[in-house]
Amino acid sequence: MAKSSQHILATVREKIGSYRKILVGFSGGIDSTVLLHALYQIKISELPSLEIRAIHVHHGLNIQADKWEAHCASLCQKWDIPFICRHVTVEGSNKGIEAAARAERYQAYREELLEDEIIVTAQHLDDQAETVMLALKRGSGPTGLSAMPESLAFQAKCGNTVLLRPLLTISRHALEHYRAEQQLPWVEDDSNQDDRYDRNFLRLHIMPRLSERWSHFANAVSRSASLCAEQEALLDELLQDSLDEIIDYRGGLYIDGLVHCSVAKRNALIRRWIGLHQLAMPPFNQLERIWQEVALARQDAEPICRLGNVEIRRYQGALWVVKRINSLMGKQYQWNYPEDYLLPESLGMLVVMEGEGQIRPPQENEVVTIRFGLQGSLSIVGRNHSRSSKKIWQELGVAPWMRERTPLIYYNDTLICAVGCFITPDGFVGENNVGIAIDWQNSEHWINNGEFSSELFQ
Repeated sequence: MAKSSQHILATVREKIGSYRKILVGFSGGIDSTVLLHALYQIKISELPSLEIRAIHVHHGLNIQADKWEAHCASLCQKWDIPFICRHVTVEGSNKGIEAAARAERYQAYREELLEDEIIVTAQHLDDQAETVMLALKRGSGPTGLSAMPESLAFQAKCGNTVLLRPLLTISRHALEHYRAEQQLPWVEDDSNQDDRYDRNFLRLHIMPRLSERWSHFANAVSRSASLCAEQEALLDELLQDSLDEIIDYRGGLYIDGLVHCSVAKRNALIRRWIGLHQLAMPPFNQLERIWQEVALARQDAEPICRLGNVEIRRYQGALWVVKRINSLMGKQYQWNYPEDYLLPESLGMLVVMEGEGQIRPPQENEVVTIRFGLQGSLSIVGRNHSRSSKKIWQELGVAPWMRERTPLIYYNDTLICAVGCFITPDGFVGENNVGIAIDWQNSEHWINNGEFSSELFQ
């Protein structure tokens, strides 16, 4: 085996470290084929305990997609590697078809990963250089210019894991040499030749000219990205205490803690707060909008700044990240009580807890429904007089966006409770009796009250 190929094997072996369960993103192209083969070689020659699976995502965007799936399945069968193919539907977004396809691909990874398994992808040195160039084109700062990290936390359906890119120091030329030496079959995506896409334009027309003039250009760009990442890591460390002081335990960012900061420090803190929510970093103009139009809006306003599928909102002197959902106002769902109920719009699950609360259980002739959107005036336990729904939400400290999302439990057409917030007299089991509680699991819900006994709202 050539020295360059041995270097690839040694690099992959070093990068996987102590990980022993690996899911490989496998498109069938040269890069992922080399990566999968290198892991296969490591398994049969050095680490028989290594568990490798391959996942191919069928985007349905190319007429050759079925052939690519068959090719990948055949290669995995030859190497005795378990193969998964996930078919996804890609819908164009404001960020383009490439971004939409990538989002679907990574969602497939999240859903397929097993416990203690990491996801490994085949981005290489030239991909890294192209990513930096695209970041320069967008006018990105040090975070964007840091490009792709070799390893980062990855949230999968089964829990937290790691996304690893072991080939980031390996050039495309070295991967092509390895493929040729090992005589590995691969598939070629003809869309890679379409220079209407920015990355393809760089790869086909710009990067070859730069590398022809400066042979180590990609290495130099990658080194600059590493230096930017190092500076960002230092800023993370230096700003951590300041960030901790102005973050609410529910995830909000106190505006008062930002008012007296310099613009540079304020933007750095907002960026890090956004990063904690695992969101794409907004450009400078959106940071300014968050500050000017949301944080500094008049007190009686309910300002919103949209970032992809979330919104930045203001409430009780803090900024909040709020997931965007379809309107639930007036919606009604029948609940097969007492079974667990999965709420719409990924709002979590309702679980009945017998003998642990003060909600009366339904009678046999009562139909239990879940509704959304409280309206009109009503009385609640712990209050002497009826109040408007808006007043009740305000008194309980329920954020405006949570008011439509909070499940309302009805027996027939009688309101019994708003889960986690209040019980009505019709739903109260009585002072000396024990009823049920309804646990709202995996929700964004929170209430800010210190005046009432929390037991009344179970």
